[in-house]
Amino acid sequence: MGKKKADSDRSELAPGLVVKTKKRLVVAAGSSHPDLAHAVAGHLGTELVPTEHRVFASGEILTRFEVSIRGCDIFLIQSFGPPVNEWMMEMLIMLDAAKRASAKRITVVAPYYPYSRQDKKGRGREPISARLVADLFKTAGADRVMSVDLHAAQIQGFFDGPVDHLFAKPVLLEYFQEMLSPEDRAKLTVVSPDTGRVRVADQWSDSLDAPLAIIHKRRDPNVANQVTVNDIVGNVAGRVCLLVDDMIDTGGTIVKAAQALKAHGAERVIVAATHAVFSAPAAERLQDVSIDEVVVTDTIPLPEEKRFPGLTILPIAPLLARAIKEVFEDGSVTSMFNGDA
Repeated sequence: MGKKKADSDRSELAPGLVVKTKKRLVVAAGSSHPDLAHAVAGHLGTELVPTEHRVFASGEILTRFEVSIRGCDIFLIQSFGPPVNEWMMEMLIMLDAAKRASAKRITVVAPYYPYSRQDKKGRGREPISARLVADLFKTAGADRVMSVDLHAAQIQGFFDGPVDHLFAKPVLLEYFQEMLSPEDRAKLTVVSPDTGRVRVADQWSDSLDAPLAIIHKRRDPNVANQVTVNDIVGNVAGRVCLLVDDMIDTGGTIVKAAQALKAHGAERVIVAATHAVFSAPAAERLQDVSIDEVVVTDTIPLPEEKRFPGLTILPIAPLLARAIKEVFEDGSVTSMFNGDA
């Protein structure tokens, strides 16, 4: 009788009827930058999914989602500042856990992409580690990757799936448009710290309606983090110079560039960068008298010992939250930037 009743119930369904379940947005986070993850969730009007993170005595990592994420559209937030390898391993384990928990779609939200500077072979027998990272994400279960200001745009092609490349320029630009006085704007020159960042600096130049200057430098390929500034292309005498870059690591490049600008008569030097890696001794170097202000975003957490007078940190969470919302609702991430990178 029960079987006949069940058959009867099924027969009442219209032929070809597709029952759609409502999509559910879930945001989870690794251990690297909890403040940013909570801020993103807050802007989305949700909370981070309860997640257990454990490190055993041997150093092995365990991650477990404490509620069901079956059928969810899950966004895993992890910023890959130091110690990058520990956060990388934790993300891979989170991806595996999400895949085995039957999440419908898994997106890695990596505000700062790991190993992004190893995007090509500089010499023979070198790895392309940025590609390896993309392969690891995919193998572990990622369907999509989202990141901010990739060091090289070609990294988008390393991942076998959609990549949302976000730009922090609107966040930084809004700050400078409000902060700079009309007098400063009239004397503003945008400066590229090297020839590799000219395209980005040129976009800043257009947005701020300011002339562009370029610093020519030579780096010894056999010695890490050592740069020699050779010349400046463009007039910076009496100008307010805005040095723009995607990241600051040890600060050597930026400080030498600022010193060269002041030596050529610059009135003020302001540094703007998306990613504050700030490896030692960056915090000390960036307090050099040649630099008047350093402006960064919080894609990477900055402990108190890496902060200093003259440092301004802008929140990136609103940008990430809006991009996550666009992806979840099948909207357009490109529309966020009005076609301007």
